[in-house]
Amino acid sequence: MSHNYAKPMSPEQKLARLLSRIPADATVTLQRGPGENWQARVALAGIEGVWSGSHGSMADALEESWRLNREPA
Repeated sequence: MSHNYAKPMSPEQKLARLLSRIPADATVTLQRGPGENWQARVALAGIEGVWSGSHGSMADALEESWRLNREPA
């Protein structure tokens, strides 16, 4: 019996994938808050953007902010 399990992306791979999808003219702001947690904000085309919640990894914070702020497909 064969199994097809997808290997989870490393934080570095996830961050690279996100940065390749975010437009070059977007402004990405990252900050590290209390307790070493990350928050991110992606601002597109002059719109300020919404901050993500607090996350343990930079990639998770950036992913949430990208989902909150990207233009609908």
